[in-house]
Amino acid sequence: MTQPTSVNPDPKPQFWLGKFAMTDEASRALDMEDVLIALRRHHNGDWGDVCAEDREANETALQLGGRLFSVYHDSNDVKFWIITEADRSTTTVLLPTDY
Repeated sequence: MTQPTSVNPDPKPQFWLGKFAMTDEASRALDMEDVLIALRRHHNGDWGDVCAEDREANETALQLGGRLFSVYHDSNDVKFWIITEADRSTTTVLLPTDY
């Protein structure tokens, strides 16, 4: 699993996650402990392995509203995404193939 790009000694949630959802494929493929760690990172504004453009879009979305998108890998190196809807009603964990 990749490490956070920066270490914040006192991370605080940056936004409301809303309801939690996870696709069936993601729930079968991913280690739940790794998912919970990634959810905490996402909630604290650590976007994982996103490109610079997506990182910038997330930072703008925090300020102005918009969808939040993070990319992580579990301990078995399975890539997964976490997406929080623009209205903050739902946060979904999914595999790229689920999209």
